[in-house]
Amino acid sequence: MNDSANALEVRNVSMEYKMPSEKITSLKEMFIKRLKRQVRYKTLRALDNVSFEVKKGEVFGIIGLNGAGKSTLLKIVAGILKPTSGEVIRRGTIAPLIELGAGFNGQLSGLENIFLNGLLLGYPKKFLQDKLDEIIEFSELGDFIHMPLKNYSSGMRARLGFSIATCVQPDLLIVDEVLAVGDIKFREKCESRIQSMIASGTAVLLVSHSLGQVQRLCRRVLWLEKGRVRRIGETKTILPDYEKSSKTSS
Repeated sequence: MNDSANALEVRNVSMEYKMPSEKITSLKEMFIKRLKRQVRYKTLRALDNVSFEVKKGEVFGIIGLNGAGKSTLLKIVAGILKPTSGEVIRRGTIAPLIELGAGFNGQLSGLENIFLNGLLLGYPKKFLQDKLDEIIEFSELGDFIHMPLKNYSSGMRARLGFSIATCVQPDLLIVDEVLAVGDIKFREKCESRIQSMIASGTAVLLVSHSLGQVQRLCRRVLWLEKGRVRRIGETKTILPDYEKSSKTSS
């Protein structure tokens, strides 16, 4: 395999969390038990030795039931979380569409939040100024762009977050259920923008509960189950087995 053909490589990644093994009902109780060193912990393994690669220009899907570790894995790939073990190799620029609008300030207007969120994503101020009209137009917020964000619906916030995050042409786009919000017309518009990025060579790592969307967009998928890789392969081969397994589990 030619590693340089990969936009992303995830190698033997595991993630563990320490959780109190007994129920603690208040901060005061936690503080006292910690002082006395009476808190016992158990280890939760959210991801267990996960490995895969995403080729340049590929749309790669991650499927799995709630609690399978999908969002944890995406946050590790995006650099938000550091894995307990293993490594992530990223080649080129990354645009993470995870928790859209994280870092937004409800007291500021949509316009002000474009600069705030854009700077948090690492975009230079001059770049944001040049892209401002395009971001506002794509979001379809109109005069609402001058209103405080606290008056926005969740769909409006997602529109703005998506418009800011996708104003660049990244080498790798990380998408976590972002197309599940807003009205159908805007969802189609978002999907069209992602398709345009794919056509221009952007690799996409996609988590979606919409199996129709996964089937439409992804050639290969990773099936995560309880933090472990159950299968990796072509979507048309894995999706039918995943659907049968999901019905059995529910």
